[in-house]
Amino acid sequence: MTFREITLDDIDAIFHVRISTDENNFTIEELLRHGITKQSVIEKLKSTYKGWLSETKEKVTGFVMAEKVTGEIWVIAVLPEYINQKIGSRLLQLAETWLTENKLKRFWLTTDADKKLRAYSFYKKHGWNEYKQLNDILYMEKIIA
Repeated sequence: MTFREITLDDIDAIFHVRISTDENNFTIEELLRHGITKQSVIEKLKSTYKGWLSETKEKVTGFVMAEKVTGEIWVIAVLPEYINQKIGSRLLQLAETWLTENKLKRFWLTTDADKKLRAYSFYKKHGWNEYKQLNDILYMEKIIA
């Protein structure tokens, strides 16, 4: 398993991972309705966003993207068959380290409000806390002392 920064050549692979998740799953059509296209992701990566991916034998198995101005963890996704292999933890660590290097002391993200989903316990285990809920969206934050 290797971890590296996302390049523009990885866009198709990270979209494949994103639509293949087994929780908080979106189809390409649903992503499009949210304004998430391959071009919009490229534009993000050319601006204040940065991302990392994991790969095994040249297969992308997970990825994360973060934004350095607001401290948002914009997306983290891992293929279902690679869950519980510490991939998500390592990806989250890479994003948090980068945000810290950019002088941020507060990170935030949104996730499904269903606390039975893996995401909630994953973020709690990594020191994240909820700070508000709007409908089915839970906002979580991590503050670095």
